[in-house]
Amino acid sequence: MMKLPIYMDNHATTPVDARVLEAMAPYFTEKFGNAASRNHSFGWEAAEAVKKARREVASLMGAAPDEIIFTSGATESDNLAIKGVAEACREQTKSSEAVPCSLFPVPYLDRGNHIITAAAEHRAVLDSCKRMEQQGHEVTYLPVDRYGLVDPEDVRRAITSRTILISIMAANNEVGTLQPIAEIGRVAREHGVFFHTDAVQAAGKVPIYVEQMNIDLLSLSAHKMYGPKGVGALYVRRKNPEVRLAPLLDGGGHERGLRSGTLNVPGIVGFGVACRIAADEMQAESERLRRLRDRLQDGLFAELDEIRLNGHPTERLPNNLNVSFGYVDGEALLVGLSDIAVSTGAACTSAKLEPSHVLQAMGVSEELAQSSLRFGLGRFNTEEEVDYVKARVVETVRRLRELSPIYETARAGARSAPV
Repeated sequence: MMKLPIYMDNHATTPVDARVLEAMAPYFTEKFGNAASRNHSFGWEAAEAVKKARREVASLMGAAPDEIIFTSGATESDNLAIKGVAEACREQTKSSEAVPCSLFPVPYLDRGNHIITAAAEHRAVLDSCKRMEQQGHEVTYLPVDRYGLVDPEDVRRAITSRTILISIMAANNEVGTLQPIAEIGRVAREHGVFFHTDAVQAAGKVPIYVEQMNIDLLSLSAHKMYGPKGVGALYVRRKNPEVRLAPLLDGGGHERGLRSGTLNVPGIVGFGVACRIAADEMQAESERLRRLRDRLQDGLFAELDEIRLNGHPTERLPNNLNVSFGYVDGEALLVGLSDIAVSTGAACTSAKLEPSHVLQAMGVSEELAQSSLRFGLGRFNTEEEVDYVKARVVETVRRLRELSPIYETARAGARSAPV
């Protein structure tokens, strides 16, 4: 039997899968050792669990286990990737010893401080780049088209002799658009520039392979793939080329010296299992979610006028649906849908009242941006829930529009307009 409220905000976070929770449970009480404790069985047991999880996370993206650095989540991973590369280059620039910074045998001393990203990136990337600007780095913010896509040729044109890093997300967290990561990675590799991608939304839903896509750094978060909150990872390429990072945290030298701090063993165990489940079930789950998403989309578009799909119509996440409802205030719509958990944008910016920077970058008007809803379908959503959500959204939009004189005026104008 269907239960209320219905959760359809899986881009913000996902519930922990029961299989993940079961794997984590012993590491809170019975197997509670510190993975850095080398002198007894409790520490050895924890270290072995972390080692297994590292293999599982690496396997999801075709990486080597020793290329996985565990963090507290994707925000930290994004910060470490961007600031770590920038600071490493700056440290080497100050040094008298020239050390290769990229694929080509070009020393740091001859490289620069230029970073390339896109206007529709997650705030963890954009704010990290802005911090680097405050510290003297140059950042290029590439535009996106009306679907939220970055043009790989724009990336190519933006590269200069001083470019050290390109950071473009794999899938947009608001509109679900899938970026041409393999093409951008090819451009970066041709120019000897490190390539970072925030793959938080894409990982486990679409295939992401670091070798085939020429990815040098990749950010992940467990709670976006039915794992626990508070744990993430950064893939850091170790060869061809080796990526060198300056750590953000100083301490015990954990995680190859790149991320000091006692490892969250239960969280890491859960992260590993979540990645293994995602890898095993990705194709079937993505097909199921795409069918549910299309059922919801087709139903809304069949019964409502003046609505707009945000994001690419086909090249987007299988579980994402972002729609603007003309002549309806998004906050009022959310209030009217109190028994359904959806959002008007990214969870990290939901406390702010300004329109989505992603939709604005795509050229969506402020009015439509303010009227958008993001539906994030997930592993545990059902067809019955989709039908209920569709009916409730249609009912609520119609009720709100009945109270809108602007909508009535627009309809009257449309009826009287010449054909």
